[in-house]
Amino acid sequence: MPPPPAGCARASDSKGEYMARPKVVVVGGGFGGVYAARRLARADADVTLLDRTTTSLFQPLLYQCATGLLSEGQITTPLRTLMRRHRNVRVVLGEACDLDATERVLTARRPDDTTFDLPYDQLIVAAGMRQSYLGHPEFAVHAPGMKTIDDALAIRRRVPGAFEMAETRSGATSPRRHSRLSTGSASRRCSGCTSRTSTSAGWS
Repeated sequence: MPPPPAGCARASDSKGEYMARPKVVVVGGGFGGVYAARRLARADADVTLLDRTTTSLFQPLLYQCATGLLSEGQITTPLRTLMRRHRNVRVVLGEACDLDATERVLTARRPDDTTFDLPYDQLIVAAGMRQSYLGHPEFAVHAPGMKTIDDALAIRRRVPGAFEMAETRSGATSPRRHSRLSTGSASRRCSGCTSRTSTSAGWS
């Protein structure tokens, strides 16, 4: 029997014709999406991993990015790098915006607001979660979330800025107390635990 055409499985139907390989679309490039794509790496299927960013974020270390102990590049890894060994997995940039469950077509939006379609046979939704304020979205102004790199960088900008402004106000704390409370002092105290933490462990 000759080899199957590209994109077709080796199994054939009752008439001896090759059948197209199933298409699996995974929405989300976080822990769940990356895990699912890797588990399907050896499956006889074409897998598409869709995410609105180009990197996978190791969220447990976001707080260290927010306090300046780690840079954003140290807690993220490009999705294409994670999937480079899996030939049946492709990574596409876009945000899921519409779904036709009857036709089994997922519509995604590119960063320039244009859209494209991803037909699928199986759909895995691992889009993660967003910050909850228990019905009070106005709390977000005073209590920023900690789910994305942008959240961590926003906190990083606000915390040192608050110390700098406090230093010039009347009745400011003593230089010694200011040094002890600053993120630089926290960095020295936590340097030992930081060195023991390997960011790559999350994607091994």
